[in-house]
Amino acid sequence: QVQLVESGGGLVQPGGSLRLSCAVSGSIFSINAMGWFRQAPGKQRELVAAITSGGSTNYVDSVKGRFTISRDNAKNTVYLQMNSLKPEDTAVYYCGAGTSAFRRLGASGYDYWGQGTQVAVSS
Repeated sequence: QVQLVESGGGLVQPGGSLRLSCAVSGSIFSINAMGWFRQAPGKQRELVAAITSGGSTNYVDSVKGRFTISRDNAKNTVYLQMNSLKPEDTAVYYCGAGTSAFRRLGASGYDYWGQGTQVAVSS
């Protein structure tokens, strides 16, 4: 089993920044991909960014150049640095962990999920 705990969400003005953290514990040796997803009211959960155990990254087009996913293996933590935030970034953000790097681009490819953290971008 793998446990994920997100933190770092909150309310920020447009143009501001937030850093989300996802602390990973348990059978982490089985994990080959980590991802950040978001879900706004009435919408499907969508991939925001993913990172493999080898360090390869993927981003949804709408966040490229603004968000950065990274990992600190010593701390078993994955981060999502979010800059130049826009109102349309408002959502609940979830951290996911998957055993297959090949399936990292879709929610169905993740085996474990955190509880989510709310991000609200508003003036």
